[in-house]
Amino acid sequence: MKKSEATRLSILQKSFELIYEKGYQTTSIDDILATTQVTKGAFYYHFKTKDEMGLAIINELLKPSFANTFMNPLNASGDPVKIIYDMMYSILMKNEFMKVEHGCPASNFTQEMAPWHSDFTKALNELSEEWKNAIVQCIKNGKKAGSIRADVKPEQVAVFIMSGYWGIRNVGRLNNSKSVYLTWLKQLKDYLHSLQ
Repeated sequence: MKKSEATRLSILQKSFELIYEKGYQTTSIDDILATTQVTKGAFYYHFKTKDEMGLAIINELLKPSFANTFMNPLNASGDPVKIIYDMMYSILMKNEFMKVEHGCPASNFTQEMAPWHSDFTKALNELSEEWKNAIVQCIKNGKKAGSIRADVKPEQVAVFIMSGYWGIRNVGRLNNSKSVYLTWLKQLKDYLHSLQ
């Protein structure tokens, strides 16, 4: 990796961590410069604006990370009830990057930026659609295998699961406790079993 590419990646990674903890709108360019220890000139060499950097964070860091954590597990073969539950349990209880007090980075970006910036809305909507499609396909695979009832509507299931996840992340953030995650996970398990 060339030095300029390494610098750009470092800016993205360190800025992402800072924004995840502080929020996008409350993180200033000066905060980013202090954290990344690059000059203002170096920052603007790589990104014309803070928003350009924010979009790069979504497209270059968040999307691949999200794919590994949220989508790839859904491609496993087997019982969709177990696959979906295990994925959610891992995300909420075992993931070491996503802290309960900071919530979910994708959700945070959505709440902060989607209402105000169409490019953020587009990038975040693509991310959300990819996750929804992965859940839908997992449910369809279960229907085909006979482990999910024939009358189950995969898209409705996906939207329900996703909205529950976004919601419980916010409740966890408010309470600063993973105990609420366990309550939600128990209800999720009951719901998933009802699809069989």
